[in-house]
Amino acid sequence: MKIVFLDAKSIGDDIDLSIFEDFGEVIQYTFTTTEEAIERTKEADIIIDNKVPINASTIGDAKKLKLVCVTATGTNNLDKPYLEERGIAWRNVAGYSTESVAQHTFAMLFYLYEHLAYYDHYVKSEQYAGDTLFTHFDRHFCELKGKTWGIIGLGNIGSRVAEIATVFGCHVIYYSASGNNNNATYEKVDLETLLADSDILSIHAPLKESTENLINAKTLKQMKSSAILLNLGRGPIVNEEALVEALENQWIAAAGLDVLKVEPMLKTNPLIKLKDSEKLLITPHIGWASVEARNRLMQIIYKQIETFFA
Repeated sequence: MKIVFLDAKSIGDDIDLSIFEDFGEVIQYTFTTTEEAIERTKEADIIIDNKVPINASTIGDAKKLKLVCVTATGTNNLDKPYLEERGIAWRNVAGYSTESVAQHTFAMLFYLYEHLAYYDHYVKSEQYAGDTLFTHFDRHFCELKGKTWGIIGLGNIGSRVAEIATVFGCHVIYYSASGNNNNATYEKVDLETLLADSDILSIHAPLKESTENLINAKTLKQMKSSAILLNLGRGPIVNEEALVEALENQWIAAAGLDVLKVEPMLKTNPLIKLKDSEKLLITPHIGWASVEARNRLMQIIYKQIETFFA
């Protein structure tokens, strides 16, 4: 068989993909445009893909294609009716990055919550050298114990974040955008209560009609001025123009984003002008990408292929 990776670079150069040679010839493309896909998929039995759209214009000539594996949880890039019409199976992967994203959530929080950017600069700029006091009090921070941690999206990742937050002594509340999710371990609240009560608000929800633009000027104004917002779900859940306004006008204290509306970040993104690292931390969609998570991802896809052809 012929296994074609359309955007192998999205997995990282450090991950060994040679295990897939167990199934046949492996062809790796670093990136693939929609125009290139029609030729590159022509002889494929299996396509392994992250972002390339899979539809009639990209796989129309792939007469041998039997299976499409998406190296992610989201499947917005798949034309599922077309795949069904062709009798082509598809698989996605869930749960592989839970520990990685939960860990990154807390890494972002502590960077902002304890003003680490400020203290790092204070020491490295040599202001601490020869200072009067052994402790520098110009920025204060509080303990997490006793704070309220609000969560939007209490799936695998949100639940893990809730579990860790509880260990730190936080009271965890959550809001279900769909209204269908229930977890007896934590307190379910409406959106207004979540916004008003949360000292930390983290987003781990998928992008749906009910979550798109959920955090906007109106909802940001309902949050505490001391609150920290963290988005590790999907970029369009947070209105970026409104977030700039919120940070500039102290509607909230700070925000940490691992996802943006358009990725990679556009030069026209309004968040670019905010250079204060105490108010805004943006990481380039790396929360899912620990070495362990990416290896786990490939192992799951390997097993999916193995099971499919068994």
